[in-house]
Amino acid sequence: MRNNATVIHSTVAAAAFALTFAAGASAQSVTVASWGGSYQAAQSKALFMPVAAAMGITINEETYKGIGQVRTRVAANAVPWDIISTGSGGGARACVEEILIPLDYNLIDVSNFVADTHLPCCVGSDVFATVMAWNTDTYGDNGPQSWADFWDVQKFPGTRSIRGKMHGMLEPALMADGVAPRDVYRVLDSEAGIKRALDKIRELKPHVAVWWSSGAQHAQLMKDGEVDMTTGWNGRFDVAKADGAKVAYTYNQGLQDYDCFGIPKGAPNAGLAMQVIAEMSKAEFQVNLPKYITYGPTNAEVYQTGQVDESVARQLPSHPSNARKLLPVSQEWYAKWEKIGSEMYQDMITE
Repeated sequence: MRNNATVIHSTVAAAAFALTFAAGASAQSVTVASWGGSYQAAQSKALFMPVAAAMGITINEETYKGIGQVRTRVAANAVPWDIISTGSGGGARACVEEILIPLDYNLIDVSNFVADTHLPCCVGSDVFATVMAWNTDTYGDNGPQSWADFWDVQKFPGTRSIRGKMHGMLEPALMADGVAPRDVYRVLDSEAGIKRALDKIRELKPHVAVWWSSGAQHAQLMKDGEVDMTTGWNGRFDVAKADGAKVAYTYNQGLQDYDCFGIPKGAPNAGLAMQVIAEMSKAEFQVNLPKYITYGPTNAEVYQTGQVDESVARQLPSHPSNARKLLPVSQEWYAKWEKIGSEMYQDMITE
């Protein structure tokens, strides 16, 4: 679970670095808020500490609860963070609501980025996949290979865990209901389509033991053997498996998604934050991430460096052998429907 009191200081003493940034930057330091757990630990080792060293600055780390918390802080004109790490759906909504500032893409180079992994106010930091995972003590290697299997409690008896938020759950529900991946967002483009997905989730509700709220939680569920199947993020499961969890997953019908970095409106050091994001977007830093968690780079130039072992590269969701099995998440859909869909989803859970 996230610990919002945790503050990790990745302060690195380095030679002075000549840096020009926008008026209003108060010091040679920035504060980054992310999700905690193994994900933030990987970000810290791969991006935050190396970039701090290269720039000769201080990067302070905190954990936070998500875009809702950013919205509250912006409204109160009391933003404590310079950079936030968020999911693409939250980033898309934040762009529409103008609670993140526009990014300077003359400074931040996305010319070699994987397609559709940046937004006007949020630039992709890694590519991940929402997948179905299972307990190998329960099913061995013969776990679910489709969302229809995940929903099939006769063929695969056992407890399930699914996300307590809408993001990444309506699409699997429709695929389980027989909608082809290419048609998912067309069907979802109405309240009737959203209701169809929610009705499918209602069928599964009696078998849902836990509505997970974080990557750390769904990974721990598998480590503890608390559920037989869960949805979740591929990299978290790989970390759990390395720690001894009896877990396996498939990329079949998974959702290709990405996390991104944005700067909240009213950030105290916005100019310096823009420079930091520009550095973190470079291949020389993104190449580090797969060393610590199996999320793919958004900067495709990483694959041309020769620094990612082929055996590791083939585990990453952005690798061509895996990407073809995945449905890319539509940020246009989330920007349009997230508010309505989220309210309907929470009503479904609590009814």
